[in-house]
Amino acid sequence: MPKNLDVLISGGSVAGLALAYWLRHHGFNPTVVERAPAPRPGGYKIDIRGAALGVVERMGILDEIRRESTDMLGSSLVDGEGRRLATMDADLFGGREGDDVEIMRGDLARILHGRITEGVEYIFDDSITAITEHADGADVAFERSAPRTFDLVIGADGLHSNVRSLVFGDESRFIRDLGYHISIFTTPNHLGLDRWELMHPAPGKSAGMYSTRQDAQAKAMFIFASGALDHDHRDVARQKKILAETFAGGAWEVSRLLDSMWDAPDFYFDSISQIHMDRWSSGRTALVGDAGYGPSPASGQGTSLALVGAYVLAGELAAAAGDHRTAFARYEEEMRDFVTQNQKLAQTNIKGMVVTSKAQIWVQTRMLRLLPHLPASWSDRVIGRITETIRKAATAITLKDYRS
Repeated sequence: MPKNLDVLISGGSVAGLALAYWLRHHGFNPTVVERAPAPRPGGYKIDIRGAALGVVERMGILDEIRRESTDMLGSSLVDGEGRRLATMDADLFGGREGDDVEIMRGDLARILHGRITEGVEYIFDDSITAITEHADGADVAFERSAPRTFDLVIGADGLHSNVRSLVFGDESRFIRDLGYHISIFTTPNHLGLDRWELMHPAPGKSAGMYSTRQDAQAKAMFIFASGALDHDHRDVARQKKILAETFAGGAWEVSRLLDSMWDAPDFYFDSISQIHMDRWSSGRTALVGDAGYGPSPASGQGTSLALVGAYVLAGELAAAAGDHRTAFARYEEEMRDFVTQNQKLAQTNIKGMVVTSKAQIWVQTRMLRLLPHLPASWSDRVIGRITETIRKAATAITLKDYRS
């Protein structure tokens, strides 16, 4: 019989839910603790591609994910007056091809949550405050709940992982700021967008808006070159002030989008950063997804890394009959190159997300205008270069067939 069956997972988003599913699938008893008071809806567009498609297919949710896909039609660059300067296919804009699928983060989390029908305990509106390991397990203290003992603890709690800070040390040791910040929030769809995205570039910054379906709601998105900013990732008021000051006086719909920011129920603001660690485990604790190896939104691969990481971690624990030392070592061995290749994508992608001068904006716009008019063989070559690097990274792991 496997040992170390009782596993506490910190974080109830994609990485944590996927891990809970696979642990339960292999006979473990997962408990998920989530700081939010309920499953979190909303979020932004995310991509599932490459090896991650194999994971969700094995979970039996790929068809449902496709039905819930954003079904985006295209994207346009617009000038300060809202005139469309260049238009491109949505999949080209997102670096997708073939079976790749785009879905809203909240929709994916809901699908994952619905797939876990029994055998998983949830603790909402709570967080871990201390982890004390001993020979027989890990004693865990919570903000609200009574202390409990678990066999293993897994941090699936994102870029600013609480578990990582408690066990591995201060975040500053592991985070690599790529020099940009991003903000996304819900805004009224006053432009009537239907599965379309508009982006207004300016030197060092970009403002955008998209809607995945024709309704009253859309998403506003802002990206800007920032360097190191002095703010607490939990201080929403300070974050909104930074965003308002950075984009003050902006053209296009910027002022209207900023006006809607103050009452947005799902305001998100953070640095575009990666997590780099020599090891993702220590004793009875391990990290999965952004907590251990976040590639940043610029990579487009955060969700795929989380899904694959959860599958591999649970599978290796099952293969090792719960021997965490063996399982954690094999997990890192299986995932390391896959993570490295996908983190490298961000370094290239970020340069195209935010341009630094009016001259670069002019060149970018002309290139996008020209692309549809090139001979098919030329345009296929250009598009192929864009997608080939992403495809190579997204498939840089072969999924094992872990048996329960």
